[in-house]
Amino acid sequence: MKDIIDLDRYPLDTPGSDRWNALVHEAQDGLRRDGLFNFVGFMRPAALDQTLAHVHPLMTTASFHHSRSHNIYFKDEVEGVAPDDPALAKVETANHTLCHDQMQDTPLDRIYKWPAFATFLAAVMDKPELHIMDDPLAGLNVLEYRAGEALNWHFDRSIFTTTLLLQEPSEGGVFEYAQNLRSDDDPNHAGIAQLLRGELSPTQLAQSAGTLNVFLGVNTAHRVSTVAGDTSRIVAVLSHYDTPGRRFSDSERMGFFGRVA
Repeated sequence: MKDIIDLDRYPLDTPGSDRWNALVHEAQDGLRRDGLFNFVGFMRPAALDQTLAHVHPLMTTASFHHSRSHNIYFKDEVEGVAPDDPALAKVETANHTLCHDQMQDTPLDRIYKWPAFATFLAAVMDKPELHIMDDPLAGLNVLEYRAGEALNWHFDRSIFTTTLLLQEPSEGGVFEYAQNLRSDDDPNHAGIAQLLRGELSPTQLAQSAGTLNVFLGVNTAHRVSTVAGDTSRIVAVLSHYDTPGRRFSDSERMGFFGRVA
């Protein structure tokens, strides 16, 4: 894996070593403090170039254009919130998606299937173990945001999200978040309405291609702002679960990928 990941800087291949333990603690400190951590330069430039050479033509000819209007909760109804409450204001999300079966034998596929990667993430998340998905389409996905497209405000369903930025956009496409906008005890619908009206200033996260990011998004609202210019934003999403055998339903596959197999 040393030709794909900068293992000199990020020694995921030596679990239990002093340097590995220090890296785990560094990541955990970032999660506690900021709700995220970034490993800049995680993916080596040559592996990044190889991945993009594979991704670019597929995005043009074989990607699924995912577009939807939604509220921040991805739910039609929210208990205790009136249908016309500004916290339920609709936003637009659009991107182009490649599935795991389209990324086989690429550097991204090798990272995702590498047991040491899951072992490291499990340690950071204080889990006994983590597993990749047993799904031909989900688990590893590559998303492209072209000019005029965005990932709009939302909360995540999963406790943490792992991404690897493959290509920086020429304009826009900034990752923005409002940390702990709600909590398990306080849904803070008023604060959410303020965010959607542009009355709160979210934190902006600068990222460079090759950066690994792990983010806690269940109670932190976040988005990728609208992309502009000639160069799109391309990011890989790598999903892990604490139980093996996780798969999407056919309806979820159709919704996210436009096909079931």
